[in-house]
Amino acid sequence: MDWGRLQYFLMVARHGTLARAAAALHVDATTVSRRVSALEAALQQTLFERAPTGFVLTAAGRTLVPHAEAMAAAAARIHSAREGGSALSGQLRVSVSEGFGNSFIAPRLAGFVAAHPELEIDLVASSGFLNPSRREADMAVLLARPRKGPLITRKLADYSLGIYAPSDRPDWHEKIASAPLSRTGIPVIGYIPDILYAPELDYLGEIEPGLRAHVRSSSILAQRRMIAGGAGVGVLPCFLAAGDPALTRVRPEQVIGRSFWLALHRDIAPQPRIRAFIDWLDAEVRDARALLVEN
Repeated sequence: MDWGRLQYFLMVARHGTLARAAAALHVDATTVSRRVSALEAALQQTLFERAPTGFVLTAAGRTLVPHAEAMAAAAARIHSAREGGSALSGQLRVSVSEGFGNSFIAPRLAGFVAAHPELEIDLVASSGFLNPSRREADMAVLLARPRKGPLITRKLADYSLGIYAPSDRPDWHEKIASAPLSRTGIPVIGYIPDILYAPELDYLGEIEPGLRAHVRSSSILAQRRMIAGGAGVGVLPCFLAAGDPALTRVRPEQVIGRSFWLALHRDIAPQPRIRAFIDWLDAEVRDARALLVEN
């Protein structure tokens, strides 16, 4: 098997478009297209569906990915041995929720980047997740354990959520302490129900049966800013709100518990870049347990 052609195939599988794959390989998109077409002709298989949004792996393409990943890992080891070092290289794409990605992983990532300068790291922190089963990401930190797919899954960490109000509204603090939220007249901030991307985010009913949000956003970071700015009160992960002087936790006895789950395709689990990131993330989570789980 021609590793040169497989390398181009793998870059398109990882990046989804010819332009992004070409940029990663430092060549032009025409070269990438020609190499991928040559590989398909040699294998007599269609590896990608050409869609308006980019290149989507076919069943044959998904079958080929782990073999290409294994060859990429072997090539990296050969390069490392030749250079006399043990540096990790390649691309690492991690899908994670917006709040955890932006507020927990991103501020701590500098150490990992410094330790592995040859790695290209994509932190996809958004409302919604890429799917490791379909090779959209190397791994994902999810709000629930996946029930199907060729995945290795395990709990990464528990975390707590609480009710937060703007610090400059002590009158709200007093009302919330003595009456149900629905009877205080204070606006409640939360997610938009019909575009909730995970059922684990539907937690207002755990605060008070039938409680509804009056001001809504699909973004937890936007919710945090709306609460801090005085638009209302709402539920936030404690790790996201901790240390913000504009936020005050009210009803501290009310704690909502949730968990983060780590998922990755079983074929890539042994790869050094994957193991290195998981080991780093485990250590960061372990050190920050008191921040993640508040009582």
